[in-house]
Amino acid sequence: MTRSSSASKAASKAAPPQAAEDLAHLSYEHALGELERLLADMEGGQLPLDQLLESYKRGAGLLGLCRSRLQAVEQQVKVLEGEGLKQWGES
Repeated sequence: MTRSSSASKAASKAAPPQAAEDLAHLSYEHALGELERLLADMEGGQLPLDQLLESYKRGAGLLGLCRSRLQAVEQQVKVLEGEGLKQWGES
């Protein structure tokens, strides 16, 4: 491996867009917006390979966060429905 490729690999690992630990603090809407931007950048085909890989990893984390938040909300709705919420149109 050449010195320049080693340096760029180290730089991409040292400075990701945001660290994975930051995911828990994101709102669903912010995570979804960032995921959409990452996807657009990746589909554009202009990212270097190292940055493409980092974007993919970040996107996978954001997708997991969005899915877990949606599942949590679905569970809350099921609990509320079980406590006597009526369907639309019922009196």
